[in-house]
Amino acid sequence: MVEKVQNNTKKTFMSGVLLLSLSTVLVKIIGLVYKIPMLSYLGSEGMGYFNSAYEIYALFCVISTAGLPVALSVLISGALAKGDGGQVRRIYRTSLSVFLLIGVLGTAVMVLFARRFCGLMKSDNAYYCILSIAPTVFFICLSSALRGYFQGYQKMLPTAISQILESAGKLIFGLLFARMALARGYETPVVAAFAGIGLTLGTAVSVGYLLVEKARFRPREECDTDRLSKHSFSEKRREIRKDLSRLAIPMTLGASLVSITKLIDMTMILRRLQAIGYTEIAANEAYGSYTTLALSVFGLLPALVNAVALPLVPMLSAAIASGDREQQAQIIKSSYRMTSMFAVPAALGISAYARPILLLLFGREPEAVALAAPLLSYLGLSVFLSCMITATNSVLHAYQVVNRPILSMLGGALIKILTAYFLIGNPNIALAGAPISSFFCNATVVMLNLWFASRLCPISDLKSIFVKPLATSTVSIGVSYLFYLMLASHLGESTVLTLVSLLLAVTLYLLLSCLFGVFCEEDILALPMGEKIYRILQKMRLLPHDSCTVKN
Repeated sequence: MVEKVQNNTKKTFMSGVLLLSLSTVLVKIIGLVYKIPMLSYLGSEGMGYFNSAYEIYALFCVISTAGLPVALSVLISGALAKGDGGQVRRIYRTSLSVFLLIGVLGTAVMVLFARRFCGLMKSDNAYYCILSIAPTVFFICLSSALRGYFQGYQKMLPTAISQILESAGKLIFGLLFARMALARGYETPVVAAFAGIGLTLGTAVSVGYLLVEKARFRPREECDTDRLSKHSFSEKRREIRKDLSRLAIPMTLGASLVSITKLIDMTMILRRLQAIGYTEIAANEAYGSYTTLALSVFGLLPALVNAVALPLVPMLSAAIASGDREQQAQIIKSSYRMTSMFAVPAALGISAYARPILLLLFGREPEAVALAAPLLSYLGLSVFLSCMITATNSVLHAYQVVNRPILSMLGGALIKILTAYFLIGNPNIALAGAPISSFFCNATVVMLNLWFASRLCPISDLKSIFVKPLATSTVSIGVSYLFYLMLASHLGESTVLTLVSLLLAVTLYLLLSCLFGVFCEEDILALPMGEKIYRILQKMRLLPHDSCTVKN
């Protein structure tokens, strides 16, 4: 009976993880689709202003919401486990007041200090963009409170739908308002600000949906609320705020460091490029090409890889709770292996096919593609590191050592600042210093995380986890890229040739991975329809006999 309950709980959790992973991937795709026409509306210069304002908003958004929704969901689920419906309602109301206060303060800071932010970035033309995006902080705080509430009830669908609505609203309203501003003949900074209004409206639509869902959701547990005296209620509110802070602050610090690193990247690029002779407009054009083209493609791939590797994490939490050290080691190895076997080919593929991929997506902007392609080649190598940061952070969080990832990010941020300052300030390197410094930053974080994780649970033969994916990826991508170059020299670059070459690379990698044991039995079974895929591969004799297994 207990085993049945555990299986049902695991299935519910896995369904939620899969749902949120799919919505995250869809949001990334919508975001990429959004940037393709927006680049033609704003140009690289306008996208530079928009992305500068967005990074400032992202920092306030992370500070406001990174840890609080998770903390809220933990507190609500704990109260539900005790059958205390009154406490659930008090937690929600107290948290909502905290979220709304943070939202108002965040929006006010962005509005009041917009000029100072522009001065720090040396990008005065981003002022109107910052103002247009500022209200989004308030709306995102409200939506985060509602998402945390639903997640406490293990209801992930409202969160998934609201994320998609937010991204789709940004796409529709952003393009609509930008086009309207262009039709009226406004200058580029103003057109970029109109695009920012689309982001605010998209978030407002998401909040509207969540408010409707909250009004419709009337759980039975909250109907039988207990009545407290004013003194008791104040005591409860203080306890709730204390619990929220205890849970949220470490997670917020860790997430804030990621956003601060991006903000450092932006400021360093704009200031250091101008220090070596770029004008403000030229620096924003370069930054706009880098963030809109290179970083957009880079950000999509880790989302796809992480969606596959993420379900292994709850298995580790269960093994830690049971005290089974052998099982913990096996699960960590499996998590690292699954991350590497998808992230390594993605990293090498994006580095080799940087120009063809950008031409496929942004072919109407050849100048921006020419600037961004070599940057994406450098940045591609960080795909693997970015995915490993997520995997190692998850291991450390499972062991509840939430301060270790913060230390790793601090080390990475320091390396980022130093390398970016000197590399971007070198006229012979210039903007290429941004992706190179990101590589050093991510490598530092991964090495520190791996060291912290090894202290908690030593992993034997760690190098072999990465050697096979690297070898098979190098062969498959190398063969496919030679195929691409041979045909491109005679037929020219084309969408069809790019897609065929990428398909060849994927096919070769899958075949070699099956033949040389990169894919293990439990890795395949963890995938959607894994049992059917495993049976097919067995019939085709594409699995080695020494396929590794994880204990149940």
